[in-house]
Formats: sequence, C-alpha cells, structure tokens
Amino acid sequence: MAVTLFATNCPGDIDNQESAVMTALAMKWLIGVSAMVIAVATTPAQAYEAGPVTGGGTIVGKVVFNDVVPTRKIIPNKDVEVCGGPREEPLIEVGPDKGVQNAVVYLVEVAKGKAWPAQGKTPELTNHKCRFEPEVQVIRAGPLDVVNNDPMLHNTHGYYGKRTAFNMALPNQGQRIPTELTRPGTVRIDCDAHGWMEGWIYVVDNPYYAITGADGKFTITDVPPGTYNLVAIQSFTGPLQQPVTVAAGKPTDLTIELKKQ
Repeated sequence: MAVTLFATNCPGDIDNQESAVMTALAMKWLIGVSAMVIAVATTPAQAYEAGPVTGGGTIVGKVVFNDVVPTRKIIPNKDVEVCGGPREEPLIEVGPDKGVQNAVVYLVEVAKGKAWPAQGKTPELTNHKCRFEPEVQVIRAGPLDVVNNDPMLHNTHGYYGKRTAFNMALPNQGQRIPTELTRPGTVRIDCDAHGWMEGWIYVVDNPYYAITGADGKFTITDVPPGTYNLVAIQSFTGPLQQPVTVAAGKPTDLTIELKKQ
C-alpha cells in the first residue's frame, strides 16, 4: 500500500520559507547585475584605427581670451638659489592680440584616420629650476620619463582628477624614472616638495590634436570628412567643447573664445 505523506506547515514556517525564497531571488538578481557591471567595466574601448585618409580636410583656428588676465603670486620658501625669488605669473598666457599660448585643442571619439606621428624618444617631463618643462604637453597613452635636472629633491606627483597616476621622489640631479600613463585624460602635475610647481599632460587616444603657439593659432591636418566634437582646454579656463564639421579637401576656420570658469 502506497502511503503519501503531506508536510504540514505552521504560519511561522511559511513566513520563513517565503523569506528564504526572496533572499535567494535577491542574491540571484545582485549576481546578475554585478556580472553586467563587470562585463561593461572590462569591455575595452574601441582602439583607434590608423590608415590612409581620402579627401582629408584641415582645421585651422585661433584660441582667444578677452578678459583681464589673472596672475598668481609665487613666493619660493626653499631652494631659492635654484628656484628664484618671489614673482607674479599669469594664470593664462595671452598675447597682445588676445591669442592664448599653450592651449590644447583636440578631437574626441575619432574611430579612424591618419597615422600617429613617428615616435622618437620617449616623452619627458623635466624638473628644471623648479619648473616643469614642458609646462604643457600632449602625448599618446604610454611611456613617460620623469627627469630631475636640479641639484635637490623633487617629488613629482601626477593625478588623473584626484586619483594618483604616479608619485615619485627624485633626490638626485640627472635622475630619470620611467612611468606609464595608460589611459586618455588630463593629468595635473605638481611637486610635493615645491608646492607652486604645476604642469599639465593631456593624454590622447588619437593623433588629431595641437598646442597653440604664442599667437594662439593652431592647425590640425588630414582630418577625415565628417562632424566631430572638438575640445579646447587651458588650465585656468578649463575645457570648452563644440561641434566642428570638416569638408573634404577644405579648411575649416575657427575662432575659439575661452572664458573664466
């Protein structure tokens, strides 16, 4: 004779079982969401594809600043025989015709286009007379050499936003330390030993960039025809983004006015 056994539950048991089921479902949902987040976070960005450009255009322009030029007072409190004495320095370098020197102009989200410039020696950031040389530079993601030309300690510290990109002590004159800047973005540089020192490295993921000259002018060549987002940036004003359309074989002329943040 077959006997069928039925389990009988009291209300407390039912509540406990429902709670366990809900907890299990919640855990499955969290695991699923976590997997999605990990998948998104670990999906690599599309790499820039270099190749021939047919009918490339040129972006030519000038970056200007029409406001009063602000300054900062620098009072070195150590190593003055190398660092120099008190002085006023402009926060933005502006010529007599309002052109901005050392502004960086670049295109973002360019999937393919011209080849990168031929790579010579590894880019360098040099501590020289308590200044960074160059003060502003644009590099491709990759290696960077940090150099100390001064006869005393520098502690060179680079940041992506608030996150440290590198932090290195260079106590010896002639010392050189290699590092890597592995992702695009703005890297602010300071010296933990000389707080007034400041420099900027703009790490880019495509070769469509320029640094303005003393007259504020720039040129970006061999741009595939199309519409792009162009960024102009300077440390005092911050970034300015605008669309730009490039026609085949023709120049696109821009005047970009930076303003105080």
